[in-house]
Amino acid sequence: MPTAIAYTEFGGPEVLRALEIDEPTPPAGQLLIRVEAAGVNPIDAKLRSGARASAPIEEPRRVGSDGAGVVAGVGDGVDGFRVGDAVVFSGARGAYATHISVDATRVHSRPPQASAAQGAALGIPVGTAYQTLRSLSVGPGDTLLLHAGSGAVGQAAIQLAVLWGSTVIATTSDRRADVVRSLGATPVAYGDGLADRVRELAPGGVTVAIDAAGTDEALQTSIALMPDKRRIATLVRGRDASALGIRAFSGGSPEPLTPQQLAWRDEAVPVVLALIAAGRFAVELGPELPLAEAAEAHRLVERGTDGKITLIP
Repeated sequence: MPTAIAYTEFGGPEVLRALEIDEPTPPAGQLLIRVEAAGVNPIDAKLRSGARASAPIEEPRRVGSDGAGVVAGVGDGVDGFRVGDAVVFSGARGAYATHISVDATRVHSRPPQASAAQGAALGIPVGTAYQTLRSLSVGPGDTLLLHAGSGAVGQAAIQLAVLWGSTVIATTSDRRADVVRSLGATPVAYGDGLADRVRELAPGGVTVAIDAAGTDEALQTSIALMPDKRRIATLVRGRDASALGIRAFSGGSPEPLTPQQLAWRDEAVPVVLALIAAGRFAVELGPELPLAEAAEAHRLVERGTDGKITLIP
């Protein structure tokens, strides 16, 4: 029987339940996908707990937006896909499931070089990184200071910025420094004296900064090093951005994304899938858990873990 993970009240991971669902029939413009892997994102846990505001719950609310699988049905008016195609999807509602119907504009062909778990890992992290870099016009000649370089968003941002001709300095722990270095960035340790260490690594100065850590240190260091606050962005402390005179994307930002920024997020997944196919983009995978263990997956994402967590139906 098709199954989906849902919750009927805000709370801890224990509110997640597996529900039997009818196998959906894809309406016009949509694809029915048999899910092979669903990506677990921190925002999923924030929405479930109520930490990130959302509408009142009036019926079981399904979880997850990113995944990968195989086309199991094609709705009227959809061209370019057929049953059996391997695909990646993002921006959906209810990816933690055995089956999901998704608007065809949110679905992309998955090359053989990308596993289902790798495809499921892309949506939010890659979309956030790509859109942020584009919004800040990161490119050749830039020196990017990236806070939290070893996380999923950080790793995507490093690889894209390096491919686009930028020099990247990324904060990280000593334990994760080799991961950052392997992606093409220069690692720098968190902690007292961070601004001085960055100055030593970038004697010509930093030209753009992205905060994916959300710490006071990350924000204060970026502001201290950057003459142009318009090229500083936080992905975590959105509510503080205006007072600091910096930009914010995601992370509770009170400002909605512009149509152009939304278009960049949509563009990100097929761009990165092509890079994976060419052997030019790496995805660090973490724990794989059965779909029925979604609650444990949320405990892990709230504690923090190396690599992307995925659920396998």
